[in-house]
Amino acid sequence: MKLSDFNFELPNDLLAEYPAENRDESRLMVLNRENRTIEHHQFKDIINFFDEGDVMVLNNTKVFPARLFGNKEKTGARIEVFLLRELNQEQRLWDVLVDPARKIRIGNKLYFGEDESLVAEVIDNTTSRGRTLRFLFDGSYEEFRMKLKELGETPLPKYIKREPVPEDKTRYQTIYAKNEGAVAAPTAGLHFSKHLLKRLEIKGVDLAELTLHVGLGTFNPVEVEDLSKHKMDSEELIIDQNAVDIVNAAKANKKRVCAIGTTVMRGLESSVSSVNTLNTYRGWTHKFIFPPYDFAIANAMVTNFHTPKSTLLMMVSAFADPDFIKEAYDVAVKEKYNFYSYGDAMLIL
Repeated sequence: MKLSDFNFELPNDLLAEYPAENRDESRLMVLNRENRTIEHHQFKDIINFFDEGDVMVLNNTKVFPARLFGNKEKTGARIEVFLLRELNQEQRLWDVLVDPARKIRIGNKLYFGEDESLVAEVIDNTTSRGRTLRFLFDGSYEEFRMKLKELGETPLPKYIKREPVPEDKTRYQTIYAKNEGAVAAPTAGLHFSKHLLKRLEIKGVDLAELTLHVGLGTFNPVEVEDLSKHKMDSEELIIDQNAVDIVNAAKANKKRVCAIGTTVMRGLESSVSSVNTLNTYRGWTHKFIFPPYDFAIANAMVTNFHTPKSTLLMMVSAFADPDFIKEAYDVAVKEKYNFYSYGDAMLIL
């Protein structure tokens, strides 16, 4: 399959700028792969499609406030710095994106905060838009991280043109987020409310958790027509024994294993044994899933509606069949479903 196979017309007004009023009341399109049906529900109706012993696998990564605004020395130009990855804790080294990139050179200093208490020096040009910064900060590492939190903003996706509002701090975060390290939310999980999780628990649906720290690589545009030539950025992945036991027991009992989001699906498929069971994992993954692909672990998934030519759309097409997804997306556009991070959800069975 080629990049152009994943293009479609997406009206701008379908890109969700704000989340649904209540997490579990966004819309839910349900695709049944076996009989090729498409149904329309509210997200909280998802409970009706799962039974006792079924498993939902959640990504418990937590978004940190990765967007900072600083001023360049001498000129005072306002520079946006997006923290991507901590390279060295001791030396306070970070890979970052800077905007506007053309104004920043090696050796430049950037000042953050009204009192300019945080200073960073550009020490490397790592990619076309990226840089490596060394933060110059006198306090302890804990104080440094607190300072980043204090000065940072919720890293809403670039398509959201409005300024962040206080609610974004909680709404651009799943309610089960606990391991900090993501620069973007695992958005399929944003639809779960405490009440819905409690109802699932009462029904006997098991929850397993893994951690995949979402990086911006997930959203990087694919720039090659031949998909086999696209390289995904690496993201940190942790799957512990508890998650492995829950998932493999469900598989052995022929139960439903549902990946809540593309990040979970990528995590699960990054750690498959020779007999198609899940293994523990601690490391990095750059797995890129596109059609045709045989999935080993999950037999259901929840996902949001993705943008044209995105790696996320490619993965979903591999799971549900490209023609079926095309048909579903045509329906979604016609029915005015909300797309992208704060958008509506799809359940594929």
